[in-house]
Amino acid sequence: MKDVEELNQEFYDAIESGDLDRMSEIWVEDAGDRVAMCVHPGWPMLTGRSEVLRSWALIMANTPYIQFVLTDVRTSVLGDVAVLTCAENILTAADTDEPGFAAGRVVASSTYVRTPEGWRLWLYHGSPVLQSEDEEEEEE
Repeated sequence: MKDVEELNQEFYDAIESGDLDRMSEIWVEDAGDRVAMCVHPGWPMLTGRSEVLRSWALIMANTPYIQFVLTDVRTSVLGDVAVLTCAENILTAADTDEPGFAAGRVVASSTYVRTPEGWRLWLYHGSPVLQSEDEEEEEE
């Protein structure tokens, strides 16, 4: 379980640092029925290692700053498959003309598979958490 959680942290570190080489090492190689899959918040399902890595390259190239604080991390290992769920509390550069930051929250599920090379990310699915107006007023 510790190996999976460490690899999961490396996944987020790769995003924060824009390290596509490290991201490539984390994702599973496509083989038979085991094909890398990814759902970014608001995106359609991406299938296949090359399509998934291309999406991360695009995100990294267009994100000048991003930081993740993970909460509610839960990991289950069943044989050669592990599922990790968490909440991503995200701080990123605001997409406006004025300098600043934007915050958001995503719930994520990541499925890892044990390979001869060690644990590799097989499926990532992130879903945005939408706040109601009442919750936004409470935070201010």
